[in-house]
Amino acid sequence: MTTERSADLAAFEDDRIEQWILNHEKNHATKEPLYLALLEDRARRDREKGRLDVNKSLDMLIQAAKEQRYVTYGDLATANNVDWKVARHQMNGRNGHLDRLVDVCHARGLPQLSAICVNKSGRKTGELEPPALKGFVAAARRIGLQVHDEVAFHHQERDECFRWGRDGKK
Repeated sequence: MTTERSADLAAFEDDRIEQWILNHEKNHATKEPLYLALLEDRARRDREKGRLDVNKSLDMLIQAAKEQRYVTYGDLATANNVDWKVARHQMNGRNGHLDRLVDVCHARGLPQLSAICVNKSGRKTGELEPPALKGFVAAARRIGLQVHDEVAFHHQERDECFRWGRDGKK
């Protein structure tokens, strides 16, 4: 995102940014440059409010993709230097940290790296517990990805992260 666009968006209140994002999603305009800039701006605003930092989490997820391993939600908290008891309340839901990760991966043209972030029980297998899978799929659909079989979709995205990491991207 250009500095000029970022400065332009900074002039607007959070609720205006959120409404523009929702309008883009409702109109299936999730590839439009303005939508992508809005997603980045919303993540920036979260960071400035002291919420978990998408960039710190992405750094960890990128490294994990390169190393072909899964990370837990607790690992993301650690990457952000935040105690799990505080971080866990910021992770889930429509505007949670995991949603922001989906947004920013989409905006930056990255694979959906949150696919390799799992519950503690899935650290070895890479499987998501049902509520986590539901949240991942909801976020993917919101940004315009097609999901037919939820488990197969998660596996496809997870595999894409590892392919991307193995091929030496960013």
